[in-house]
Amino acid sequence: MKIKKEEFGKFENTAVYAFTLENDHGVTVTFLDYGCTITKIITPDRNGEPENIVLGYDQLVGYLNNTAFFGCVVGRVAGRIGGAEFTLNGKTYSLAKNENDNHLHGGLKGFDKVIWDAEMKENTDKVSVKFSYMSPDGEEGYPGNLKMNVTYTLNNDNEFTIQYDGISDETTVLNVTNHSYFNLSGDIKRDILDHELTLKSNQYLELQENLLPTGEFAEVDGTPFDFRQGRLIRSGAESEHPQNQLAGGGYDHPFVLSENRNEEIVLRDSDSGRQMIVETDEVGVVIYTSNQLAGDDPIYGVQPRKHLGICLETQGLPDAVHHGNFPSWVLEKDKAFTSVTTFKFGLVE
Repeated sequence: MKIKKEEFGKFENTAVYAFTLENDHGVTVTFLDYGCTITKIITPDRNGEPENIVLGYDQLVGYLNNTAFFGCVVGRVAGRIGGAEFTLNGKTYSLAKNENDNHLHGGLKGFDKVIWDAEMKENTDKVSVKFSYMSPDGEEGYPGNLKMNVTYTLNNDNEFTIQYDGISDETTVLNVTNHSYFNLSGDIKRDILDHELTLKSNQYLELQENLLPTGEFAEVDGTPFDFRQGRLIRSGAESEHPQNQLAGGGYDHPFVLSENRNEEIVLRDSDSGRQMIVETDEVGVVIYTSNQLAGDDPIYGVQPRKHLGICLETQGLPDAVHHGNFPSWVLEKDKAFTSVTTFKFGLVE
């Protein structure tokens, strides 16, 4: 097990560093202190060939100009807040409108657009980097001085763990996730339409035209949203189901997890033989199949296009501040928040 640190670029005259965690089995994870952004995850295919399985850029400028949130931690609140405002304890808070009339992924300067403090830790069986950031009261309109820690850990069982910890000196709202786009083909050789996703979920949230939840929980039975026995992403991308069409040909939907910490999310690519198991303590996961992905900046030499990656955003349910029937995002004053998601890399049996 080892860990490496090197300069990646400069942001506002401040050096941005890349950290690489490496285990004894050919798995490496590279990420930046800018936005806690994961830039590469290298895993071997069934022939032992190590290749990158996430979308990203070779240079910092790509991330500075990026609107797709490649690999970063998003917050204080991941997802959309309708009307860019919410009421908490009788007070209304106005947030930045950075997606039409909505607030998206923490606003204009969310967790993804700041440099975090970093502390490296090395052990014989695991290596980690603990990132820290103090989000001041009023930043992007949110109440409370919020101290956040995000810890990335890789072990010799090929498990990569993300742990989020937060505490605020005022009651506030918090809903964080990592926004990596996965493509298990390796080095973006193919799109993700023939990736198979298995998901322990009986319900998903219906979306409105603006991609905000209607508030209705829809049953997955008999629909392209039933991943309980495994389903190719292609089946949703090519579906005539109104919800798949509304999302732009695929998925951009929150799913309610029926189990936690029990192989509840499994992504497979039969051609490369790669498999990734995701386990979390979060109530849900947003599945996004990059239906809106476009632009001119090459992604590791590949032109951006639809269905080039899939996001598995473990988190609370979007726009929960406007739906009393959703689990709450409210973080009480001086009460600790902790959330853990683990990605286990391996091969299809």
